Amino acid sequence: MPFSDLFDSGFKQRNESHFAAIVRVAMDDGTISDSERAFLNRLAQNLNIDDEDYQKILKDYASHPINPPVSYDRRLERLYDLVRMVRIDHISGDEEHSLLKKIAVGLGFHAVNVKYIIDKAITLVDNGADLDLFMDQIKNMNR
Repeated sequence: MPFSDLFDSGFKQRNESHFAAIVRVAMDDGTISDSERAFLNRLAQNLNIDDEDYQKILKDYASHPINPPVSYDRRLERLYDLVRMVRIDHISGDEEHSLLKKIAVGLGFHAVNVKYIIDKAITLVDNGADLDLFMDQIKNMNR
């Protein structure tokens, strides 16, 4: 097996796990709305998830583990995607925070700071922050 196949396999698996985590958020209320479906379609395309894998993940999203990225920037990108999905899904209150905290800890954010990070992330997404602003603002929280 060529070395490139190992890299591609790991990369693909991480993307599928990230996609499955977002599907898990979308399915929290038992259905996927049109806006969620549109977001998932864009995300699948960005993550190079083909149609066959897309359908498999939709049917069995819970079997995919949350694989935390090593890179802090990648964790922030995934958090941004997840918070956007939660807001699209109109999940709010304690349920929203509980779900996001679990996933954020699974992504590698420290449990001590996760509530503060989630609160800031929700505020940024609600205010229309793009990914660059989101990452900049979250990074600057720790300074």
